[in-house]
Amino acid sequence: MQIARLKLNYFRNYEALDLRPLPGLNVIVGENAQGKTNAVEAVFFCAFGRSHRTARDAELINQGMSGGYVGLDVQTRAGERRIEMKLRAGERKQVFIDRLQTQRSGELMGVLNVVMFSPEDLELVKGAPAERRRFLDMELSQLRPAYYYKIQQYNAALKQRNALLKGEPGRERSQREVREQLYVWDEQLAAAGADVMRMRQEFVDSFSTLARDLHRSISGGREQLAVSYAPSVDAARYGGTEREALQEALYASALDDIRRGFTTMGPHRDDLSVCLGDAPVRVFGSQGQQRTAALSLKLSELALLTEEKGEPPVLLLDDVLSELDEPRQRALLEAMRDCQCFLTCTSLAGLERAGMTGIHAYACERGTLREL
Repeated sequence: MQIARLKLNYFRNYEALDLRPLPGLNVIVGENAQGKTNAVEAVFFCAFGRSHRTARDAELINQGMSGGYVGLDVQTRAGERRIEMKLRAGERKQVFIDRLQTQRSGELMGVLNVVMFSPEDLELVKGAPAERRRFLDMELSQLRPAYYYKIQQYNAALKQRNALLKGEPGRERSQREVREQLYVWDEQLAAAGADVMRMRQEFVDSFSTLARDLHRSISGGREQLAVSYAPSVDAARYGGTEREALQEALYASALDDIRRGFTTMGPHRDDLSVCLGDAPVRVFGSQGQQRTAALSLKLSELALLTEEKGEPPVLLLDDVLSELDEPRQRALLEAMRDCQCFLTCTSLAGLERAGMTGIHAYACERGTLREL
């Protein structure tokens, strides 16, 4: 999978850009705050329909302008695809795939597969569970577009259940009244949540072995990484299927949920367990061990996408090389071998020391790119 053309109009600090990247390594080099990350953000935006830096699409529009545009042509083994994102201040973005406007954002999932590395990846290991759930949701949505719709369905039911639990200001309700109304949303949450749990478990089972083997290679065989799914509702504890377990867990937690005003059980509270041996990396790992674990997770994501899609995804490397020591750099270089890659950095010197060859370099300055 390769990007043949990237076109920007009034996106972030780019007034206009028409870039035709080449296969292999495309390096965007320049000082900070010149727009390097904005370019890779545009690619990420086309893959997921959202930025990795902000939830507000209005922030993506060039300051003082009423709208912006991102267009991308991608070559896949099935042929050429075109993705276009049209932004208007105060309006919902418009998404076009192969020149046809999509009505559902989920149609974008899997059209362009990307894996992104950034300094923030360390949060995947040492951050809150929400970071790891986001990782699961984004990668599963690329691999299984049906998952995207299922997690949307679950979140919509969760929002309604939480609204019921919170209640209306100034309106007194009995616990019995609330519990009777909760049954409707419990049924919907359990139905959608069971599918979310099953797909998450299958995904983690698939990439945990890859992550273990990659980590063993990067660490020189000195460490054993164990990655496992940690659902907030253990079906084995409640017995029966995931759906039955979720229904029972929601029923059992109803009084506590009413008191707290939100839903305390379900896939929105899941986590991903990342350990070295039996010790959680988040708690007991050194910063170097945490970086190696995070890199292993991301590289396993890359390997799994390549295996299941039959072609490597596009790699986005945002200012990460300086964060990695030599063994981790070698692992990343090996992973990049067959991929089209976009890498941002402040100097080419580090790339040369790392042994990177076949570089196509572009200088970035105040929202412009020129070939070096």
